[in-house]
Amino acid sequence: MTLANAPKGQIIRIVNIRQPLFRSRALGLGLFEGETVVLQEAIPAGPVVIRKNQRELAVGRRLAEDIDVVLVSLEGANRS
Repeated sequence: MTLANAPKGQIIRIVNIRQPLFRSRALGLGLFEGETVVLQEAIPAGPVVIRKNQRELAVGRRLAEDIDVVLVSLEGANRS
């Protein structure tokens, strides 16, 4: 499953960032392979918003299609 098609509200783990350029930019934002985040919102034909701790980040749809994720849990996904 990719970040682009993961359902809203899920706690997910990033398992692979396929684009090397984005991988280095993501590290600067504190996102890396193995990181657990919440998929906050997936705007149709727009960005995917993820939450890490108390910070929200918008990832463009094309980049989100190159980020492989796995489901961790639905429990507590709506907490801030």
